[in-house]
Amino acid sequence: MSSKKRTFEDNLKRLEELVRALEQNELGLDESLKAFEEGSKLAQALGKELEKARAKVAKLSVDGQGEFTLEEFDDGAGDDGE
Repeated sequence: MSSKKRTFEDNLKRLEELVRALEQNELGLDESLKAFEEGSKLAQALGKELEKARAKVAKLSVDGQGEFTLEEFDDGAGDDGE
């Protein structure tokens, strides 16, 4: 791998390739285990990147007086599972 950091999209594409190879039984046992390990690491890294992006998202809304306000993003899926 080059010293260039892979993008989110690159990592997602690689994860999709690994999943496809595993689903289609294209790999032997050793290769399957390596693919699973790599895929698990990629999935974890992608999840962290998504969480960082989610934390940066803000919602622009209009309050009762017609003024614009900036609110933090809330998808309703709080940490308590609600």
